Amino acid sequence: MAGKVKWVTDIEKSVLINNFEKRGWVQVTENEDWNFYWMSVQTIRNVFSVEAGYRLSDDQIVNHFPNHYELTRKDLMVKNIKRYRKELEKEGSPLAEKDENGKYLYLDFVPVTYMLPADYNLFVEEFRKSPSSTWIMKPCGKAQGKGIFLINKLSQIKKWSRDSKTSSFVSQSNKEAYVISLYINNPLLIGGRKFDLRLYVLVSTYRPLRCYMYKLGFCRFCTVKYTPSTSELDNMFVHLTNVAIQKHGEDYNHIHGGKWTVSNLRLYLESTRGKEVTSKLFDEIHWIIVQSLKAVAVSLPVMNNDKHCFECYGYDIIIDDKLKPWLIEVNASPSLTSSTANDRILKYNLINDTLNIAVPNGEIPDCKWNKSPPKEVLGNYEILYDEELAQGDGADRELRSRQGQSLGPRAGRSRDSGRAVLTTWK
Repeated sequence: MAGKVKWVTDIEKSVLINNFEKRGWVQVTENEDWNFYWMSVQTIRNVFSVEAGYRLSDDQIVNHFPNHYELTRKDLMVKNIKRYRKELEKEGSPLAEKDENGKYLYLDFVPVTYMLPADYNLFVEEFRKSPSSTWIMKPCGKAQGKGIFLINKLSQIKKWSRDSKTSSFVSQSNKEAYVISLYINNPLLIGGRKFDLRLYVLVSTYRPLRCYMYKLGFCRFCTVKYTPSTSELDNMFVHLTNVAIQKHGEDYNHIHGGKWTVSNLRLYLESTRGKEVTSKLFDEIHWIIVQSLKAVAVSLPVMNNDKHCFECYGYDIIIDDKLKPWLIEVNASPSLTSSTANDRILKYNLINDTLNIAVPNGEIPDCKWNKSPPKEVLGNYEILYDEELAQGDGADRELRSRQGQSLGPRAGRSRDSGRAVLTTWK
């Protein structure tokens, strides 16, 4: 196709700009004709706002879906997953099966969560069932660990409410929304330290759902050894893995940045826990990711599947000491800041591989293409789920009940046109 891709970005990161320049693309301003715009979440809101009345042409693509926040805002993610579970229950899906205590057998992958102030009374009721538990409060619209704190007494919530200049939890439209979640107080520890996983997932289309997992994710470690002691609830170097917080710790290592590759984690777990349980863990992590995407894509779809859009999400997963993975949150703009040399290489390659899928052959985009690239261009991505291929496998497979087996992804893979598809994810 004639002509060079004209690009714009409002995120001045070298891992982005170097990738654009490597392709010989031409930088323009947002007021000129452009083909590719790597936007911040604030800009995408403006582009797709009703007031803006902006209309993208077929040769323009952007890096966020219009209402990505349905997955990436903490409160909306939980709300949509809860709604998805209820829809599956209504349909009589075996995925929504519960145990004798009313817990989901296969869809219990988000910690018990309430919205504050809206769900305050429900939260109090739950808190009183196990008053010795610890909860974590997070502002819905912030990132990098900002505004997060832990509580283990109702009085702490009341103090927070007073400090926020709010007299009651009723009708507080001007109050910042928070989520409060049951804290995972038995995290898997390595070297005595808590960690979480940052995994990158690329969605090229929501209908049909097609997503890719980046193989080069990493673990983020706390700098201070973990203790569930209530005396350390205020020590964020013990509890929060965010690099934005940990880099200020006395024991922060600027060479490795407190990070470990997912492949190293896998090797460690295989040697300490065994290959089978390790494979099961990673299959369950993949299962969680696909189900969270389905929660906004499939059942009463809430995600606007605009043909001009793709999105690279940063998934945060915590593994507990029973090797159960928990989805903590999904980030719409995972950090492209490099904290170490290895970090910079990883993020440069992440953007390179993302662009190879989103902008085929580096040519002027045509948003009408089928968004199904050949396997050769995937780089470090691998197909995680392809709805079209999964439907071709026969939807009855998932509906067969399995005694003693998870309905999760360990049921096996089928291959079609060289792509792996987890056949139970219908």
